[in-house]
Amino acid sequence: MFKYVLIVLFFCASNLVAQELNCQVTVASPQIQGTTEKQIFEQLQKSIFEFMNNTKWTKDNYTTAERIDCSILINITKKLETDEYKATIQVQSRRPVFKSSYFSPAVNYIDENFTFKYQQFQQLEFNLNTYSTNLTSVLSFYAFIILANDYDTFANLGGTEYFQKAQLVVANAQSSGEVGWKSQETDKNRYWIPENALQPVFLPIRECMYKFHRMGLDVMFDKPDEGRAEILKSLEALLEVYKNRPASFIMELFFNAKADEIVNIFSKGLPDQKAKAVQVLTTVSPANTNKWYKIQAN
Repeated sequence: MFKYVLIVLFFCASNLVAQELNCQVTVASPQIQGTTEKQIFEQLQKSIFEFMNNTKWTKDNYTTAERIDCSILINITKKLETDEYKATIQVQSRRPVFKSSYFSPAVNYIDENFTFKYQQFQQLEFNLNTYSTNLTSVLSFYAFIILANDYDTFANLGGTEYFQKAQLVVANAQSSGEVGWKSQETDKNRYWIPENALQPVFLPIRECMYKFHRMGLDVMFDKPDEGRAEILKSLEALLEVYKNRPASFIMELFFNAKADEIVNIFSKGLPDQKAKAVQVLTTVSPANTNKWYKIQAN
């Protein structure tokens, strides 16, 4: 009898420990026809799902409930060679808010510089210290970006280790010849995401992520006005970043994820908070001005 109790306890314990990501994966290919291709892409979707969700990305132990909700949408737009494809990849993640059923978006980015090779039933393997394939490098890069942003929302600059790991993935891919990894290609690609995040001039954006969530959203269930005031203070810290580096890529990434949420938060605020929020937001993110005006319209 004791033996069976131990077995039950073992399986219960194993269910309490999980990998870090709860990643939903979709591979779409509306522009590519053919039964064979469809089967390949179905297998690709399954392989990516297993790669993202079964890889151990950190040293930390997660329970199933603690896994980070995220998603990857790969839209294959062109077949380049027998086993090579051009695609876009959209990466999203969200973070739970204390005492609520609400999830706050942390990452929302579409990468249009994505080509990869894949053969049906190919094993996806990753080693942080070496470059293997562009597919696994891009996937692991965004796994670390998801982790970095999530950790930043729970501890001030808590995601530094994972931005550094994403930067190492970038370094390993420099000689691959694949697009999206080199600084000289553009000022808005994979190279610049961890590079910007680790620069001292941009640290207030990451500090804003922490204060926005831990001091703002996480207290709003009990104290909505105080939480909203803290979120406004966190956004005001971005004014110095904009002054030093206007129109920066990392600021754009922040508002890609947070703009709609910010509108919703301040639309319910006091009149003076609304006015101040619009003043700050139209300065640091003029590209979203039409959204910011909705705050006072509500």
